[in-house]
Amino acid sequence: MLGSFAAGWLVALLLALAPFVAADVPRVTGALLCGYAVGWAMLAALSVRLTDQPQRWAWALTAFMGVGGVLLLSFGSSVMGALAWVWPPVLLALAVWSWVQARRHLHSRTRPLLVYPLLFVLALASVGGAYQVLGARTDAKAHPMPGQLDDVGGRSLHLRCTGSGTPTVLLQPGAGEFSSNMGWIAPAVAEQTRVCVYDRAGRGWSDPADAPQDGAALVADLHMLLARAHVTGPYVVAGHSFGGLYTLAFAAKYPDEVAGMVLLDSTNPKPATKPTKPTTPGSYDPLSHLSAVAATIGEVGLTRLYSHVEAGTLPPRSRDEIRASIAHPDTVKSTIDEYVQSNKAMQQAAELTDFGAKPLVVVTAGEGSAPDWSAKQDRLAALSTNSAHRTVAGAAHEDLVAKSSDAAQSSKAIMDVVSAVRGEAQLAK
Repeated sequence: MLGSFAAGWLVALLLALAPFVAADVPRVTGALLCGYAVGWAMLAALSVRLTDQPQRWAWALTAFMGVGGVLLLSFGSSVMGALAWVWPPVLLALAVWSWVQARRHLHSRTRPLLVYPLLFVLALASVGGAYQVLGARTDAKAHPMPGQLDDVGGRSLHLRCTGSGTPTVLLQPGAGEFSSNMGWIAPAVAEQTRVCVYDRAGRGWSDPADAPQDGAALVADLHMLLARAHVTGPYVVAGHSFGGLYTLAFAAKYPDEVAGMVLLDSTNPKPATKPTKPTTPGSYDPLSHLSAVAATIGEVGLTRLYSHVEAGTLPPRSRDEIRASIAHPDTVKSTIDEYVQSNKAMQQAAELTDFGAKPLVVVTAGEGSAPDWSAKQDRLAALSTNSAHRTVAGAAHEDLVAKSSDAAQSSKAIMDVVSAVRGEAQLAK
């Protein structure tokens, strides 16, 4: 029995990592289910052949997981939504029924030590799945999408622009974050000029990407999105944390379209020591498959439990939108992928070596940083001969976007650059 379950887990992992399985959450979930079905099938078949205690009830779990797995492997996200409403009650009923059958037909020490715990986990998963699907439906009704969706090559990204005037400010939130994390900054900037926020692939209202995205891919996505949405430059680009890397990479790739820049406690770029190969759609990436495996915890509601402790200092609407996004499996996967691609992103950001005399403000958090952090931020400020480096005393890294008073300092830095681009004022150090 232990061997059957171990074999099922091994087959599940091998299938989930297989090159022929797309590295998205629905299909990796399907692969895992097919592997688990193998384990239950082995239990049913081997118990009939090799023991005097046949466990034919395991065929029911085999069929349930096998059919669900094949459907997900074949049709992916197109059936994921429908199955989400079906599998929790069916699995709960099967777990209870299997517990009764095991009690009747299995008389060994493995029943309380192995079978009962596994069936209990299945029952918990069914409850978590129901919690997730009901929560997701509530989220969709409570948080309708602001802004618009635009196609960027077979998938859609979410963009929201508010305010009026030039230059247009483009905001880049940090790692794992999306447009709602700019809930303090975007409205403040919109009072004085046009500001656009968007959701990177797999976050918020944006579709997931078909391959892990490094900085170059993210920049290409954003540029295409702006073109499709008819949002023209000149731009003031502003990025927080990891978003600073993408801001630097955007300025390096499209220098004629960027008139100014703000870096909010930005992650530091790192020049490449050797050439890196670009990530291409369709190429096999085992780490992307592993991130999809990890993201399946969202299907049983675990990320929804965690989401309630996040984003507590942002405006209520932004806070609730962020919690809804955190609870989604695609957010888990895209966040893990982002960290996996961080080395490439740092190297691509380092391609910006000279920002000329364009206005640049570097804002640094005053608390919780490494001793050499300020010096590294000084080097970012040195990219331009028209720059300022400001430290917000008492502010931690996330406070620069999430805490009202500190986010106000970030908003001021952005508007100072906007004013400098307009020729209305000089940058204050």
